[in-house]
Amino acid sequence: MTQFVHRILAEADQWTSPDNSIRVRPETVFFGGGTPSLLPIEPMRQLLNGLQQRFDFSQLREWTVECNPATVTAEYCRMLRESGVNRLSFGAQSFRTSELATLERHHDPEDVPRSLDLARSAGFSRLNIDLIYAIPGQELSSWQESLEKAIALRTPHISAYGLTYEPNTPMAVKKRMGAFHAVEESVELAMLHFARDRLATQGFQAYEISNYAVPGEQCQHNLMYWRGEDYVGLGPSAASHLQGWRWKNRGHLGEWERAVDEGAVPTVEVEQLPPRQRAGELAMLMLRLIDGLEFDQVHQKTDLDAAEIFADQINRYTTAGLLERTARGVKLTEKAIDVADAVAAEFL
Repeated sequence: MTQFVHRILAEADQWTSPDNSIRVRPETVFFGGGTPSLLPIEPMRQLLNGLQQRFDFSQLREWTVECNPATVTAEYCRMLRESGVNRLSFGAQSFRTSELATLERHHDPEDVPRSLDLARSAGFSRLNIDLIYAIPGQELSSWQESLEKAIALRTPHISAYGLTYEPNTPMAVKKRMGAFHAVEESVELAMLHFARDRLATQGFQAYEISNYAVPGEQCQHNLMYWRGEDYVGLGPSAASHLQGWRWKNRGHLGEWERAVDEGAVPTVEVEQLPPRQRAGELAMLMLRLIDGLEFDQVHQKTDLDAAEIFADQINRYTTAGLLERTARGVKLTEKAIDVADAVAAEFL
């Protein structure tokens, strides 16, 4: 793990070399894509401090670390807070042991409130709970139970994602082999609507289709993704985007390690998006937001007139009651939430 941290920082050094004209001045940082809190306390401290030594953090507004509720300690939380982290995200997923077992999550439901208490004692107020619905075998009543338990923990942000079966993952393989069956689509939609309605009564705004926050507590890092801004990714499989160029790091740990050790850029799949493709992807992402697709943002990033290039889609879906016009562009109607992905795909 110590060597992993050294290599992450060595990759960061590639962005600060004299040959690189790009100055990295992050406004947000997010440690995720796995379980960052499994990193022992001293290597994690070294990583946090090392990044601050290499990059200009003077404009930083938000630093999130994803945590496993089973592994967090009081000392760990204090170290994170003292090192500049100001937001923690806990992967609760469910408050039923049987559902956690199905998801192969290795914590107990009672670990979640315990971890939140430790985080609050260390000075964290910006806290998120991740939940998953449409777990095989899950009924609407058990989803309602998990959501109520999450609400009772009084975090200012809750993420609720419908379970997706990514190719070649253990869950996808088990489903294909008939070990379990996916939840019926009608039940999954009922779960989604219950979450939207119930969280709204508690003061949570669905600022993105799967993300809910009380005023002022939206995840700024994720908003940056959905608005098509620039970001630097470090580590295996990390993605980056810079002014229409995007690339992904090597996903195989050994290949990424070798590239970094040789001083090579550990990237694959480098591409520059043509303006029309970038506009389509911006539309797809921004339509997930409560503010919807903002035409001026597309114009700033692509020099294209979104109202013109998307006129057909906008007219068609406005007539169908799936889009509504706003002062800045268009957004999904409540009716469109059930088919949001299909509508967004039409803009690509």
